[in-house]
Amino acid sequence: MTKKRTALVTGSTSGIGKAIAERFAKDGADVILSGFGDAGEIEADRAALEKTAGVKVGYSGADLTDADAIAGMMDMARADFGGVDILVNNAGIQHVSPIEDFPVGKWDLIIALNLTAAFHTIRLAMPHMKAKGWGRIINTASAHALVASPYKSAYVAAKHGIAGLTKTVGLEGAEHGVRCNAICPGYVFTPLVEGQIADTAKSRGMTEEDVKRDVLLAAQPTKEFVTAEQVAAMAAFLISPDGDQINGTMMQIDGGWVAH
Repeated sequence: MTKKRTALVTGSTSGIGKAIAERFAKDGADVILSGFGDAGEIEADRAALEKTAGVKVGYSGADLTDADAIAGMMDMARADFGGVDILVNNAGIQHVSPIEDFPVGKWDLIIALNLTAAFHTIRLAMPHMKAKGWGRIINTASAHALVASPYKSAYVAAKHGIAGLTKTVGLEGAEHGVRCNAICPGYVFTPLVEGQIADTAKSRGMTEEDVKRDVLLAAQPTKEFVTAEQVAAMAAFLISPDGDQINGTMMQIDGGWVAH
């Protein structure tokens, strides 16, 4: 990273977001972590990253389903870091249910966190980016931004919405030095997924290896998980000078899922 930048990564207290935040810090960016979890563990991780990477690392526990809380987080970024130069909208949740049984509250929550929160962070970050003549926005989408699966109506709708938002923001920022892209991972091996594997194996009377191959990775031709570090490497490329002309795109990293 040729200049000191500040990166805000939502959903960065674990999984993909944590890997992206760590990669950006390693590459020299100041980082603002955002997410929920045990306060002591988050502070320990924040302090350790700040020490090992030699950059400034902040933290916001803002509720990203609340527009006022998001505004407060962005105000903090301006006051403590001078603004957000790199924005990664990564926070998200999932719920699986037939649409006729899908809880309305779950629908509202998934749309709020997976889609509407990105709208709010982008609209609040864009003035700073345009004023500086440089900004990078990365939305963590999914293979489900490009294809659908049954029983995931809210998640698929939100991720398809993220694809449209990404394209629109890419067009609006193009002549102002702002680039907006989405990363579309397939199944990524995270602590959350690891727990799902064990639970599924127990409930279905399968081995964990069979669950990985025949359940989770059924649609992923490589039959291998994407790693959080691989997603972080793609994010690092998108904010590098080599990624300057990539804009408004869906970057797949899915083992060939969408090639079906």
